Amino acid sequence: MRHKRLSEYNSQMPSQQQTFQNYISSTLALIFIGCGGLGLLFYFSLPFVWARWGFFVFEIMALTGIALPIVYFLHRRFPSEPPAASNVIVRQALWVGVYGSTLAWLQLGRQVSLYVILGLAGGLIATEYFIRLREKANRQIPMAFDDDAS
Repeated sequence: MRHKRLSEYNSQMPSQQQTFQNYISSTLALIFIGCGGLGLLFYFSLPFVWARWGFFVFEIMALTGIALPIVYFLHRRFPSEPPAASNVIVRQALWVGVYGSTLAWLQLGRQVSLYVILGLAGGLIATEYFIRLREKANRQIPMAFDDDAS
């Protein structure tokens, strides 16, 4: 039995290209629910505790929905090896929502400064970098076996 190289294996596999159609329903739902919820919250509620927590939830949803096509485009424009799976794209868009909502929460106490903005962004980028590093280390390379003994 002879092992084939990964490039030979991939050339024989049908290409399963990810398209944005896989993400369009979740993107539209997140944007609609997030932005719609924020609009309803601003228009119909008073600034009490539950409305404040609702603001953070809807903000995460809105920012994640807005960031999802941008993150998808960046992964298409600058591909990595191995290519980013759909869970990576959604997770990175979710980081944008968490980042924006955390900055809004910190702004309530007037705690936001340039160093906080950069430190929080650096921490989230480092977290994502180490998660991707762990995913690459645990990845199993597919092996194809050749039945030809020659």
